[in-house]
Amino acid sequence: MANEAKKTATLSIEGAAEPIELPIYGGSEGPDVIDVGKLTSQGYFTYDPGFVSTASCESEITYIDGDQGILLHRGYPIDQLAEQSNHLELCYLLLNGHLPNKAENDQFVHTIKNHTMVHEQLRHFFQGFRRDAHPMAIMCGVTGALSAFYHDSLDIDNPEHRTITAHRLIAKMPTLAAMSYKHSLGQPFMYPRNDLSYAENFLHMMFATPCEDYVVSPTLARAMDRIFLLHADHEQNASTSTVRLAGSTGANPFACVAAGIAALWGPSHGGANEAVLTMLNEIGSVDNIDTYIKKAKDPNDPFRIMGFGHRVYKNYDPRAKVMQQTCHEVLGELGVEDDPILKMAQRLEQIALEDEYFVSKRLYPNVDFYSGIILKAIGIPVEMFTGIFATGRTPGWIAHWNEMVSHPYKIGRPRQLYKGSTQRDYVAIESR
Repeated sequence: MANEAKKTATLSIEGAAEPIELPIYGGSEGPDVIDVGKLTSQGYFTYDPGFVSTASCESEITYIDGDQGILLHRGYPIDQLAEQSNHLELCYLLLNGHLPNKAENDQFVHTIKNHTMVHEQLRHFFQGFRRDAHPMAIMCGVTGALSAFYHDSLDIDNPEHRTITAHRLIAKMPTLAAMSYKHSLGQPFMYPRNDLSYAENFLHMMFATPCEDYVVSPTLARAMDRIFLLHADHEQNASTSTVRLAGSTGANPFACVAAGIAALWGPSHGGANEAVLTMLNEIGSVDNIDTYIKKAKDPNDPFRIMGFGHRVYKNYDPRAKVMQQTCHEVLGELGVEDDPILKMAQRLEQIALEDEYFVSKRLYPNVDFYSGIILKAIGIPVEMFTGIFATGRTPGWIAHWNEMVSHPYKIGRPRQLYKGSTQRDYVAIESR
């Protein structure tokens, strides 16, 4: 640990000759941690399924207090960043540790805009995927393949190479996501445009065609920018931990981010907003909501209302507060109040904020609930939702990877509680 132990914990084990003293460290925020590193030399290690009580690293990037509903990026509250900043400024903050001044911001935005194109040969890589392939399957493959096209800056011990790679990943991920979508439609890929903002460019690549341009609504562009911003980082979640674990082997950053995309693909992680739309389709109509609310309240019924509550936040998800406002702005802009799916979503939101069952259990609408509604309203298909999540989360992944490899680190090697057979002698097949 970088700091001195503030106190110690004493672990007494029955039958042991003497107790074990374990140092306790304190961070700048959050609970203290007990360093159990010396247990292995004493013949023990800890058991913590899901690592829910284990700090696997030190980090200066993001802090979460789930009980209080607090999310800080480099110390800045997420609601202030969402209201006053934008996605690329947050990317700079995550990567560099401070908000940019105007010159730094202009240079960073210029760099990202001028790296949005992908190698022309990469366009042919998409031809190997079936038209009906899931966009996340494509993004896993093409992101990992970037290392074959941009191998000129893969020295992970070189700070300049790490910066170049970070910029490339942030710049090219929207392009790859939009290409994955266009490939599924059989439409031509749309080249990025340097005159558009990050979010505007993504919407342009998604919805424009060579025969008809797409005029980007400022309201929709702001909503998309907020979706990217609000998903940019979330501490040591499953996909970020995967990126760090892959990076601990010395793997190149493109491969590490591809591993993060694979982890994000899971329905318990990045597929949450997709699950919201699947649930709404199952409910089918506003007239059926009361029936499904009763099912959700029944402990013996497996049905669950998706998009409410959060594993980390036991209070209102601070990202959801901003996304709620954005959601209503988008619905007002598009005038899609008659959409049955959106009507159901709005009714569920009302129930969750007023019904004593949901309020008492703190099952508030979370960021996935609102982002799913927004993406549906914009016209983005459900299968693209997780790809957009991956695009927004890329700066967090690369910031954590860069933080890890910039300091001394160990290869990740979790232990296990072995419950299998004890030693057995091999028996020839004729005698079995």
